[in-house]
Amino acid sequence: MPLRQKQGYTTVGTPSVKTQKFILKLFPEIMVKGASAKKQMVGQLYNNLVKLLGRYSAEITVKKFSDKIEVVTPIEFLTEVRQTLLDTPGIEQVLEALQFDGMETLDQIKVKVNEMMAKEIIGKSFVVRVKRSGQHPFRSLDIEQTVGGYMLAHNDTKGVDLHHPEVTIRLELINKQLNIITLKHAGLSGFPLGTQGDILSLMSGGFDSTVASYLTMKRGIKTHFIFFNLGGIAHEIGVKQVALYLWSKFGASHRVSFISVPFDAVIEEIFRSTHESYMGVTLKRLMLLASEKVANELEIDALLTGESVAQVSSQTLRNLALIDQVTNKLILRPLATMNKPEIIKIASEIGTRRFAENMPEYCGVISKNPITHGSYKRMEKEAARFDYSVLDKAVEDAQKIYVDEIIDDVTNAAPVEVIHDLNDDKYVVIDIRTEDECIQTPCKSIKIPFHKLKTEFKKLPQDKEYLLYCDKGIMSQLHAQYLRDAEDVKNVRVYRPE
Repeated sequence: MPLRQKQGYTTVGTPSVKTQKFILKLFPEIMVKGASAKKQMVGQLYNNLVKLLGRYSAEITVKKFSDKIEVVTPIEFLTEVRQTLLDTPGIEQVLEALQFDGMETLDQIKVKVNEMMAKEIIGKSFVVRVKRSGQHPFRSLDIEQTVGGYMLAHNDTKGVDLHHPEVTIRLELINKQLNIITLKHAGLSGFPLGTQGDILSLMSGGFDSTVASYLTMKRGIKTHFIFFNLGGIAHEIGVKQVALYLWSKFGASHRVSFISVPFDAVIEEIFRSTHESYMGVTLKRLMLLASEKVANELEIDALLTGESVAQVSSQTLRNLALIDQVTNKLILRPLATMNKPEIIKIASEIGTRRFAENMPEYCGVISKNPITHGSYKRMEKEAARFDYSVLDKAVEDAQKIYVDEIIDDVTNAAPVEVIHDLNDDKYVVIDIRTEDECIQTPCKSIKIPFHKLKTEFKKLPQDKEYLLYCDKGIMSQLHAQYLRDAEDVKNVRVYRPE
């Protein structure tokens, strides 16, 4: 649905017009760029927002300025629009504002501000802060003093406190337009997605790779995903699920690829050709080598990993150097100096922790007595024994889809029956959403959030037929297939109301 781009706005805050205005402050590093670079970045952010917000309504308006972007949305889309703005790279602050046009005099301004904000200062100390642009016969300080004095005289407050107020009333006056800032949120910061090129992320679905991918997306880098399948379809479904989540939340303004490389034959060849102490380093080298081949096809210049120095044996400085020998690509490791608690904290904040906690870790299973300070000469000998035709075949057999096609891909590859009619009391519906509420159905309904499903499902009576439910049918489809493949569960399907 195209987004209508208006040059003017309807007044916000009047009873007949139910809209909400947002003022978006840009990431400071954008503002210090040269004129050409800044213009390009602001334009990219504007285009990203037009695409993202257009999913909700054609009535949402976006307007760009040299130092900010303004968005006005019908109130029924307020929650969705707010969250989208908070998750969009390039935005430093999200200000919610009430907008009033035709504010020409101090008397008009003081009355309107008091009308809208008096309830906020009852019994509290306050201060008025103003930013002003345009031609006016008064200064910003005049507005602050006039509005503050009027509100002080007309309300029961603790008085004006210039240094430590309980309430700060923030105003912006742009020519004759008055904006009263009602809420201020910290944005994602970073550069607008699409301004810093493309990168290919080695995605395992665990804490590290998901956080690393988030950080590059936040920095404005269009992040594609490559997955090395060591654990069958269940592992692949799990990684596709978290890739879809990351893209949907932080990167949906741009289409990106998900490449799945079958690596079981590569593992077999590692066992055949490589000494056990060098298997872990060899596996990482082969992943980079395969990633380089795929990146060349996609014309991508850099690779991304979630490696952190000394976290495991393959991540000592020497072993990382041995791993990097196999590729001429730039390798970014944004977690290199982070501690695990720091990484887990970010995963919790961005919502990938619940995925990572249920993701199997396969990279370490082939390491036995791993070397921590590998030898360059020994690595060369180990590498010479590997049959690289096996790796070439794995890359040749790789499957590439777009991330937004993941749910259709999973459904088509391994369909799980979808039930629409619940007139049979043999079914039990499992609501796997993370919200507290549980769907009400004619048959029995229970609540098991998806991240607890793997462990909790085993405890259920297995003589019943279970239907998984979520809002859009995506998570339920993925988890039903996961239970069928990984846990050999036969009595699970998907419930999707018609």
